[in-house]
Amino acid sequence: MDLDIYQVDSFTSEAFKGNPAGVCITNNGLSDSLMLSIAEEMAVSETAFLSLYDMTLKWFTPKSEVMLCGHGTLAVAHVLKERGQLSTHDTVNFETLSGTLTALVNESTIELDFPSPTLQFDITPCQVLLDNLGVEVCEIVSFGSFDSKVFIEVDSEETLLNLQPNFQAMKQTKGRGVLVTTSSNSNELDFVSRYFAPWVGVNEDPVTGSAHCALTVYWSGKLGKLKLQGYQASERGGYVTTELLSNGRTKLIGSAVTVIKGTLQVPVV
Repeated sequence: MDLDIYQVDSFTSEAFKGNPAGVCITNNGLSDSLMLSIAEEMAVSETAFLSLYDMTLKWFTPKSEVMLCGHGTLAVAHVLKERGQLSTHDTVNFETLSGTLTALVNESTIELDFPSPTLQFDITPCQVLLDNLGVEVCEIVSFGSFDSKVFIEVDSEETLLNLQPNFQAMKQTKGRGVLVTTSSNSNELDFVSRYFAPWVGVNEDPVTGSAHCALTVYWSGKLGKLKLQGYQASERGGYVTTELLSNGRTKLIGSAVTVIKGTLQVPVV
């Protein structure tokens, strides 16, 4: 069985930057076991699978299925546009584990309509986690959680950029993901962030769309503004424009570049 396969760099307008996503679009859905095998073969943080029959969209890391993936959704909408199945100003709805997600195709960007998470901050920091991250208690401004993930604001960009987590040690403890953020030194940005998820096979995610929903909720309240500009300071780096909407949702805006197109040859058992 031959499947069309793509690799797309999301939340960037430049190849080899942003977050690479695998994209596999089929007329009918694939089995979970096959999707996981393909995601392992693609070996990027997430591979997105779209069934055109019912517009069901799923995302898999090389280790497991995830509930929500911003850069994978952006990549799918981008590929649909390149294939001529979407045009500028078109809107498409995807059915996902996180409900219906909408993508609006612009000339050079794509707007995603995602759910806004609830942030909780009545949590005591876990010293083991802080040690594994390399964060001192005195460097923490806020410590909380969202969607079973840890949320940390640190005191400076220098603290954020200097983090060198012990991923092997992190995997020995219970966890799902850790989002670390701080305000930006740049006048063109509102905040910067990094995201670590070794528990699902992604030590450091290059650019995390879903995490920017939490970042938008947090920084919108802290800065008193609805429209924000964020930068995820991974090695590849990527920019996400966000907006907190009045209906409990978040708009993520970004660009994408296709870097690989090919055919995946799947053995028929």
